[in-house]
Amino acid sequence: MSWDKENTFLNLVEVEQVISMFDLLPGVLFWIKDKNHNFVHANQAFIEHKEVRGLNQILGKNDYDFSPPHLAKQFIRDDKKILAGQTVTERLEMNMTQAGDPAWYATSKRPLSNQAGEIIGSYGITRHLQKQAMALSGVDAIKAPVDFVREHYSRHLAIEELAEVAHLSVSALERRFKKYLTKTPKQFINEVRLENARRLLVETDMPISQVGDATGFTDHSYFSKQFRLFFGELPSEFRKNYRLS
Repeated sequence: MSWDKENTFLNLVEVEQVISMFDLLPGVLFWIKDKNHNFVHANQAFIEHKEVRGLNQILGKNDYDFSPPHLAKQFIRDDKKILAGQTVTERLEMNMTQAGDPAWYATSKRPLSNQAGEIIGSYGITRHLQKQAMALSGVDAIKAPVDFVREHYSRHLAIEELAEVAHLSVSALERRFKKYLTKTPKQFINEVRLENARRLLVETDMPISQVGDATGFTDHSYFSKQFRLFFGELPSEFRKNYRLS
């Protein structure tokens, strides 16, 4: 057997066998999507994370079928960049655990090409970062301001205050947030508030205006507008649809 590009060992291996190797990696979610952002394959960990019975319940579906609208929008926006030839490596991002709680994940994505070199889809992996892994990944570099936001999101938060907590200048703080979270401190504060507003809408009977006040939004119309931009529907619509589901 000659060792050339047309007849290498890997060309002789069954593709499904190679893909199944990702089932051997504990805690790693793996997926493949086509150019239309539809899932065409996933490993067992991904299937279990989405709480479906098997691969056939994922095939042909996209992120909007499994994730909150604001997360699905972010995932597909990423996919478009990957299909244009960009890559993502070990990026820290907030995602939902199988239990529905927000948590840190490290995600990598790559374009998928055919033998002619044409990009025909994308693939990626992500893993939930436990405490030890978080320190190694770099999230510890912004742990203090992140924890501060999570504890004090219900009141006014100035970027200067976060910088002081982190013992950094405002510009250095913003650089770290962009590096590790790909968002500004202000965007992170807004997302933490909205995630907690979503939780209160689900778990309590608080009036919408009180939910906004309790999560740091002093202007009701601004709260409703931001909630709709993030989740795809108004707070009242979200609560109604959740209770009907």
